[in-house]
Amino acid sequence: MATSFNEQFDQHGAWRREFALRLKLLSEWLKDHDLLDSAVEERLRRLESQMRSDKVMVAFVAEFSRGKSELINAIFFAGYKRRIMPASAGRTTMCPTELGYDPEVPPCLRLLPIETRLQTQPLMEWRMVPEKWTRLDLDVNDPAQLAQAFEKVSEIRRVTVEEAKALGFWHEDAPEDNPMVHADGLVEVPRWRHALINIAHPLLKQGLVILDTPGLNAIGAEPELTVNLIPQAHAVVFILAADTGVTKSDLAIWREHLIAEDTDSASRLVVLNKIDTMWDALSTPYQVQAQIDRQRKTTAEVLGIEEQQVIPVSGQKGLVAKVNNNADLLKVSNLPALEHALAEGVMGQRQKILRASVTTNITELRSEATRSLGIRRRDLAEQMVELKGLRGKNTSVIKHMRARIEQEQAEFDASGAKIHAVRSVHLKLLRDVFNLLGTSTLKTEMAELTGALRTPGLKLGVRKAYGQTFDRLREGLRRAEKVSGEIQTMLTGTFRQLNAEYGFSLQAPREPDLARYERDLDLVERSHNQYLGVSNALKLAQPEFADRLVRALATRLRVIYESALGEVELWNKSAAAQLDAQLRERRRNFGRRLEAIERIQQAASGLDDRIAEIQAQEEALDTLEHKLSELTAHLTNSSIMSGKAAAAQPALKTA
Repeated sequence: MATSFNEQFDQHGAWRREFALRLKLLSEWLKDHDLLDSAVEERLRRLESQMRSDKVMVAFVAEFSRGKSELINAIFFAGYKRRIMPASAGRTTMCPTELGYDPEVPPCLRLLPIETRLQTQPLMEWRMVPEKWTRLDLDVNDPAQLAQAFEKVSEIRRVTVEEAKALGFWHEDAPEDNPMVHADGLVEVPRWRHALINIAHPLLKQGLVILDTPGLNAIGAEPELTVNLIPQAHAVVFILAADTGVTKSDLAIWREHLIAEDTDSASRLVVLNKIDTMWDALSTPYQVQAQIDRQRKTTAEVLGIEEQQVIPVSGQKGLVAKVNNNADLLKVSNLPALEHALAEGVMGQRQKILRASVTTNITELRSEATRSLGIRRRDLAEQMVELKGLRGKNTSVIKHMRARIEQEQAEFDASGAKIHAVRSVHLKLLRDVFNLLGTSTLKTEMAELTGALRTPGLKLGVRKAYGQTFDRLREGLRRAEKVSGEIQTMLTGTFRQLNAEYGFSLQAPREPDLARYERDLDLVERSHNQYLGVSNALKLAQPEFADRLVRALATRLRVIYESALGEVELWNKSAAAQLDAQLRERRRNFGRRLEAIERIQQAASGLDDRIAEIQAQEEALDTLEHKLSELTAHLTNSSIMSGKAAAAQPALKTA
């Protein structure tokens, strides 16, 4: 049987843990051998952080009563031998629910009251205020207690139509989507705005995050869910009912929130759930399968996707099969086919991204450490030439050699002013880049957009306001890219000059790729533009809703700009660390050369002893370089192995 999502995720987690351990041991080895400058240390820290905190988010999206929570139970929680997420008749997830694991937080369910929608803070800010959430502690060893606690996400409140309108659940322009008005004039809305579940489930501990979303009405009322969480999910599983196919509201969710021209097809899976409703005792298995195949083909045509992206399953029968260890029922439920698609699509894509990042960073780290070894090797070669040239020479020649080294040292020390001037210009240009990518620039843009959206009346020009904002943001990024290009040109020229004058081997580090952040801006703009259609015109006319939308946008943009700034900072550190390392090595070299001359003056045998020492040091450098290649090769090779294969590698030796 093909590897299931759970098995492949286990392998991925094992690889990440092994990689993080190898990275830590490499860091210790580099430190022990004085090869850990600030740039190498920063690169190691980022890689280790990426490995330990890497998350894979899978979002499950569906209208009500499509069997979404039951499918989540079947794929992720069958090991509990019962339902964990509420999925019985009349019970359904009413608020967006995130399941993940944070070791700093005890097992608990946190619930954000729906009333917080009346305030403008985005979800990201509410996450930072734990006292505003209702918290229930969880016993992860008690499935019954877990299931009972999780039923809280199904809770509702009865409110007036005016309250429902203020909370975003009632729209005069779309009466067919409004909740039913009861005899007392009240309507039902979710009690909670968002739920966070923190449990030490094996998959969640390894970095999986499951996002369970409610139906169209709730999705549309929460801008941050629509423009931030769902677009950033590594995979979206869109669930339909096999017996009804694509309904009008299903199509609205698909078109408005899930599909875009830049969407990676492997990251969007469509599930035709509840195929067991089509199992008919009066029809042959062949006839039933033919009916399912027709529904699958029709669904693919309506949604405009490839037929293989539509997977018919029975989540309920799959769960029963896993609980009862019924292999035959599991096969006909077709759940393994969905798990395989998730494993290939989600995990395959995630591992591909991580592998590329690992290979790039380890290669650059190895280059920086190898450069330091090269400086030492060159200094030893210079000393060797000097010392061999002293064989058979008299005392006056040796004395003259000492005077020449001292003169070189004095000239080198005098060069400090020039190097300081280079750094001053470099830092001035860097400040320009930091200003262009800083939080103050972003705050100014968001304030201007908020002002434009607060103008009275329908926001028919809202796309234009957004377009102008993104045009300015892109222009700012391009200016930052231009300045960074000027810095790169200056660094290349300066390093070339220093190499010629002082025999350095400086090499300008790779320039930060700010163009890719412009592509990230394009993706964010497209996800927002999908949300700015005529269907949301009345919502956008409400200042509170427009404010929430802008705050959600600011949250996502902040991540992009912080990543860009981080890349610029690492670039700066790489350049500065090279210069610092070579200045330090050159000063040490002067000290070693003077020490060698002094020893030769004091003892006749000193010359041969010193030459032997240098030969031994050159051999030690060969050993270090070989070990560096070996350690970094372990890391790059393990990045293309499965978790099991990586975990089976022998323990890393740091001798």
